[in-house]
Amino acid sequence: MEVLSVQGLCKRYATFALSEVGFAVRQGEIMGFIGRNGAGKTTTLKSLLNIVHPDAGVIRFFGLSFAEHEMEIKRRIGFVSGGMDQYMRKRLSTITSVTRSFYPSWDDDAYRGYLRRFALDERKTPNQLSAGMRIKYSLSLALSHRAELLILDEPTSGLDPVSRDELLDIFLALAREGVSILFSTHITGDLDRCADGITYIREGRIFSSEPLETFVGKYRALALTEDQLTDRVRDMAIGLKPAKHGYTAVALAGDAQALGLPSNKADLETIMVHVEKEGQA
Repeated sequence: MEVLSVQGLCKRYATFALSEVGFAVRQGEIMGFIGRNGAGKTTTLKSLLNIVHPDAGVIRFFGLSFAEHEMEIKRRIGFVSGGMDQYMRKRLSTITSVTRSFYPSWDDDAYRGYLRRFALDERKTPNQLSAGMRIKYSLSLALSHRAELLILDEPTSGLDPVSRDELLDIFLALAREGVSILFSTHITGDLDRCADGITYIREGRIFSSEPLETFVGKYRALALTEDQLTDRVRDMAIGLKPAKHGYTAVALAGDAQALGLPSNKADLETIMVHVEKEGQA
């Protein structure tokens, strides 16, 4: 079942535009949302909730129009955007009390559990917390009203590796319980570990939206010497760039096989770096 469906989403600014953005997130799926800075990730996520008003497109949560069912939908989703910049001098306990009042499904035991897990002190204010701890607090709120869909904009930025790993464990456990997660991040290694699908946006357009294994399976990583750089290799190599010893590139799996050169499985970061390099050529 699709918990989020986006079709033909458009938003135009003077120097940038989202163009016909479309993708879907299914129940229990972790969908990674990737792209360069300025590619349109945050604009897309904010458009989903009408924080940014789209010019066109159809957006449905749980089969419902956001415009017609805003309150119901908001009670069924959680949204975290990189940290918090409001109520910086209010105690966390006060912010929580206000937040709790909006959610009939609030689970105080779960909330207390996340406070302990993230070592959060409710007597503190957001401006007394590090950026990473503010993210943890925002996530504690989002995770404590039994949201069926989490929309997360850079949730692991600012977290140390151990905290990020702990958070990914939580995401995987939630997905097994049927919670869906749309997860924007630049830390592609996190997605290699936990994502089921990937939606890749480039210059305001969707480059790919498909299962992660299908996407990475299309490419092979190449490590090349100067002697291997024939015209044929240059034609098939994607994003050829200098490396410490020679050159690196990716190639479509069929092209890599045709070239007959040694190649390796490409991870998400390797693919993205070379695809973006190709786009600059």
